[in-house]
Amino acid sequence: MGVVMTLLAASFAVWGINDIFRGFGRSTLAKIGNTEIPIDLFRQNYNDRLQALQRQTGRPITPELARQFGLPRQVLSEMVAQAGLDERARQMGLRISDAEIIRLVTTNPTFQDEHGNFDRGRFELALRNSNFNEKRFVAEQKNFTLRRQIVDSVSGNIPLPKSWLDVYNQYQNQERSIEFVALGPAQAGDVPQPTDEQLGKYFETRKIMFRAPEYRKIVIVKATPEELGKTVEVSDEEIKHIFDQFRNRYVTPERRHVAQMVFPSMAEAQAASDRIKGGLTFSALATERGLKEQDLDLGTVAKSTIIDPAVADAAFSLKEGEVSAPVQSRFGPVIVTVSKILPEEAKTFFDVAPQIRNEIAAARAKKAVQDVHDKVEDARAGGATLEEAAQKLKLPVVTFDAVDQSGRDPQGKPIEGLPRQAIAAAFATEVGVDNDPLEGDGGYVWYDVAGITPARERNLDEVKAQVEAQWRNDEIAARLKTKAAEILDKLKSGGTFESVAAAYGVKIETADALRRGKATTAITDRMIETVFHTAKDAYAGAEGDTPTQWIVFRVTGIKTPNLDPNAADMKDVDQGMARQVSDDVFGQYMAWLETELGTTVNQAALVQALSNSSSDTN
Repeated sequence: MGVVMTLLAASFAVWGINDIFRGFGRSTLAKIGNTEIPIDLFRQNYNDRLQALQRQTGRPITPELARQFGLPRQVLSEMVAQAGLDERARQMGLRISDAEIIRLVTTNPTFQDEHGNFDRGRFELALRNSNFNEKRFVAEQKNFTLRRQIVDSVSGNIPLPKSWLDVYNQYQNQERSIEFVALGPAQAGDVPQPTDEQLGKYFETRKIMFRAPEYRKIVIVKATPEELGKTVEVSDEEIKHIFDQFRNRYVTPERRHVAQMVFPSMAEAQAASDRIKGGLTFSALATERGLKEQDLDLGTVAKSTIIDPAVADAAFSLKEGEVSAPVQSRFGPVIVTVSKILPEEAKTFFDVAPQIRNEIAAARAKKAVQDVHDKVEDARAGGATLEEAAQKLKLPVVTFDAVDQSGRDPQGKPIEGLPRQAIAAAFATEVGVDNDPLEGDGGYVWYDVAGITPARERNLDEVKAQVEAQWRNDEIAARLKTKAAEILDKLKSGGTFESVAAAYGVKIETADALRRGKATTAITDRMIETVFHTAKDAYAGAEGDTPTQWIVFRVTGIKTPNLDPNAADMKDVDQGMARQVSDDVFGQYMAWLETELGTTVNQAALVQALSNSSSDTN
């Protein structure tokens, strides 16, 4: 560790660790105080964030999509805030020594091995994965530490008012009880078949609900270990070698349903054993001793899973239904019985050969994935289409003729074999665009949009069955809403729940301990929201998650548990709310600091930075 510290200290001395924002007078994107943010630095940070977002989503992010996410403004805002804090740190004369930075780096668990020692290899790997060099990383660490000091002094450890937790506790943990009657299609009565005129008018006013969605013809080429493994040759001898080497993997050992009874002394165990030999059953003895099944049952287990070897040996030497002689176990004298024996199940070579073959092939193909990727990309760069590149490398080309944005075909059936991320990506591009491959399943997936069928309005004949079903549901919903209103009017006019329920032929039910976000079989989340907006002893009606579900209810009880600030969930809430308060305070501080120091943004430079960023190549 001492050598590492010395080497890092030497590196710091050479670098000087100057402020990374200084020294830029030209091509400035933004300025806060005397600190300038250059276009190149913004572009570098923006591209780093864009690539991270693409890795996270597994799909290419177009410039337009990045703008919709607010990524450019977010990156610039963060850089302005960082520069403002750096400016403030200089004004306040804050310093941090090189030795402290070295300590922070070498004690970071991310860069330590399993023994807690600084691992240079892990450090360098982390730098490569985040596109940092050592100079930039250490400079950022120094700036980050100074910024953290200011942030903590402004918004750290802000006490949270107990009243906030009280309000949260009341909202999140309050329980309500209701009595209710449920109304469904059965209470709507017979709904007659709609006339052609009714159905036509209904369809004309709701055509948009029945539109045919946009469909896309998508071409897919995969280079994953699983896909490439299909063409890898594996000999029977190789498969047999793996089967013989790892035979235990394909064997389910003998298992037995075992029960044991523990005794205070060996003498009592022997006396019990003698009585069992005389005809007393194991279960009758357990009943005499007041033992329950959970006091005896070890479950259906393999011999290797029984902790005590003596008990294991005894249990696996018995025949089904036999009871052992007393055994001295780790927990005292016991007698053991076996009620069921499941023999060993060994899969044959022919049972597992296909599985082993696929495992060997996938392992070999994994090494070839990157090579295939590079060859496909080289062929495309040379002017070949995706299909031509795939055919050259003997990769299967799969075409899905019509896929909507939800991954269904024109008949509404989910399409198998088309990766979800490829569907999303295909609907974010156009015909003829060379798209970057997606990463997933240990390999790559290329996709092309070969055709687009625009969304269109359907005529009534195409969707008549759907329209009729929707018309019927709407009719039922209208009737139930009217019936619920009638019931409520009678209840509010002095009628009892019992008499009204009897008049409408419905049964009064109860639901207890209802909580927000905790739906039950009968009470949906939407109904629960209405329950929690209704006073105790008041009546109300609530529609379910579908319009053909209704309840009319009365709130019979409201219970708010006492607040326990030491409970684990409340501690999490306390910390979460405290973070929100700290974030709000820090946001106000930054707004003041940006005004105090003076902040300007060159919008033309921002446009220039974005137009030259790598996002345009996606």
